[in-house]
Amino acid sequence: MNPIYQRARFLAAAACLDQAPPDEGWEVAFAGRSNAGKSSAINALCYQRQLARISKTPGRTQQLIFFALDDARRLVDLPGYGYAKVSERVKAQWQGLMVGYLQRRRSLAGFVVVMDARHPLSVFDSRMLAWRRQASLPLLLLLTKADKLGRGAARAQLDRVRNVVADEPGQVQVELFSAQARQGVESVHTLLDQWLALDGCEDGV
Repeated sequence: MNPIYQRARFLAAAACLDQAPPDEGWEVAFAGRSNAGKSSAINALCYQRQLARISKTPGRTQQLIFFALDDARRLVDLPGYGYAKVSERVKAQWQGLMVGYLQRRRSLAGFVVVMDARHPLSVFDSRMLAWRRQASLPLLLLLTKADKLGRGAARAQLDRVRNVVADEPGQVQVELFSAQARQGVESVHTLLDQWLALDGCEDGV
């Protein structure tokens, strides 16, 4: 594991693209339906407990949250989607922010869609996949909370999702993940290393 992940720190919160850090270097964005375990996944990948805020109130992340790994590399926490208890106006704002970010951010090197392994491929997840196709981004589908399923059931869900996205264009990877059991952390780090141009670089430089 490259120690750069352990050094992740909050960098900025942006309610619009104009408030985002300079569009240079490399960054990987994480999106997911509220309560899918997105914040827990980011924390597990960075070996920190409170980097990305975990709330019992779904939909708390309402901005683009940037975490710096070093001066050139970032992880980005996108607003949680699919949460009903916000106004249609707010939903439209979040959608516009995410679509604009995915389509216009030049430094965006990869896109992670976080889905609860027990309930993958919701209508909202499918919408994220459509936006990703328009942006032509490498994709990782992260099936979280895999520890809440038996081994056979988890494997069946993995195979089902892989079959559904088999015709998706470009680089697409599907992984089982558990923040609690640290399942899948090494596999995700390997992919992030590629996207963030960290291959062969032990200290993020």
